[in-house]
Amino acid sequence: MARYPEFQTYFRSARPPLLAVWGRHDRFFLPAGAEAWKRHLPDAEIHFYDTGHFALETHGAAIGTTIRAFLDRTLG
Repeated sequence: MARYPEFQTYFRSARPPLLAVWGRHDRFFLPAGAEAWKRHLPDAEIHFYDTGHFALETHGAAIGTTIRAFLDRTLG
């Protein structure tokens, strides 16, 4: 947590592409945490899935498709 300001400064200046895939019902990492990325990276892509903390276990294929499409768009 001590380095968060450093990371946030980097995000604002470098504006790297960011994809966050999130379980809408995650009780450990709340959806607001995913939305918070947009404070520093307004173009961040945030995708919520109807699942909890272990989103890859229940929605792995859909998340994989989302990741592949993101990489195709951002890496060309």
